[in-house]
Amino acid sequence: MSDPRPIGVFDSGVGGLTVLRELQQQLPQESTIYFADLGHFPYGPRYQAQVRHFALNIIRFLEKLDVKMVVIACNTATAAALNTAREVFDIPIIGVITPGAEAAVAVTRNKKVGVISTEGTLQSQEYLHTIREANPTISVFPKAAPKLVDLVEAGKAQAPETEDVLREDLEDIQRFGADTLILGCTHYPLLRPLIGKILGDEVTVVDSAETTAARVKRVLAKNGLEYADHETPRHQIYVTGSPERFTKTARILFGQDLPPITTVRLELVEAMTGREGAA
Repeated sequence: MSDPRPIGVFDSGVGGLTVLRELQQQLPQESTIYFADLGHFPYGPRYQAQVRHFALNIIRFLEKLDVKMVVIACNTATAAALNTAREVFDIPIIGVITPGAEAAVAVTRNKKVGVISTEGTLQSQEYLHTIREANPTISVFPKAAPKLVDLVEAGKAQAPETEDVLREDLEDIQRFGADTLILGCTHYPLLRPLIGKILGDEVTVVDSAETTAARVKRVLAKNGLEYADHETPRHQIYVTGSPERFTKTARILFGQDLPPITTVRLELVEAMTGREGAA
């Protein structure tokens, strides 16, 4: 059985592109649709109920485009909406928290795991709950690092000011003695060179983009949803809001030209009346 339908992926901005990149590397035959909710960026400081509302509307939009699976490529949206989305929709929906948490449990040696994330993800305590469910003896130190998202979105992932912010954010985790660090926001993998510079080789960095793509691959195979043919895959990008800064950062990330970007009016995504949402 071969299913040619695309995989839907969404985030509030460029962060989810780290997941999209991993998906395209691990599943190069699969088509994808990426949705960036720039009009509501950032999700991190918002109330969970509000983020849940945005996420469910986006999943409805992707469902209308006939995706075979949805990947919530945002930790904040995963914490706010994953469980509800799985109750509402029939297609498989995968979040980024569980794959990262399980990977951290598997690799930690001293049973001390640090997590950097947005404020919304920290307040949800989803990483703490998921790690403790897998192994109750592991200690978890969560740290909100909200400034990093804006710096990545601004294309400053390697800037000196970003290194200064990152050093400050990681100081408490270093003091805690964690031997494993979860990047609890899909923007943060773009900071891995700086993180490696600051933490050195003693700390294992768990990238939710890599672990989530691996989870997608397993779920597709288990359910007979993978695309087995060798036709050229199709990739599409939809955004709300202005795509200029998104496009610049995305090109840096992928190192190549992007597929055409379609701007979607927020009010039409909200309404979901069945009309065409692209303008």
